[in-house]
Amino acid sequence: TLGPTPLAALADTRDEDLEAAFAVNVLGPFRLTRALVGGMVQRGSGVIVHISSDAAIDAYPTWGAYGASKAALDHLSRTWAEELRDTGVRVVSVDPGDMDTEMHAAALPDADRATLAKPADVAEAIARILEGDAPSGSRVRVRS
Repeated sequence: TLGPTPLAALADTRDEDLEAAFAVNVLGPFRLTRALVGGMVQRGSGVIVHISSDAAIDAYPTWGAYGASKAALDHLSRTWAEELRDTGVRVVSVDPGDMDTEMHAAALPDADRATLAKPADVAEAIARILEGDAPSGSRVRVRS
């Protein structure tokens, strides 16, 4: 989730909107990872992918709730990777780039959708990344 839409400056972001962004973008992936990681460790293999954003690294006005939650997810991914070292389980954070989605349209309604990546193409690129040798703890940007 983006947090509040239309996007709002941090000073205008309600507590509930920041909490919702962290619930979806950090707590959800944390809970899912925790639920699945035990079986992966027992098998000695697996790949956990967390979907990040350039807003996790670059600060953009009005993107504070979203960016902070994605930065937290990136850090969570790196911590999982360290804790799962030598178990055969990789953790990779993937930045899919700008895609033609309803979420993107809500954030930037005036964007030229023809210039945005198609979600199906990005999904294929992510699958190729995960089939490759992206090291655990890495942050990978999809090139579409």
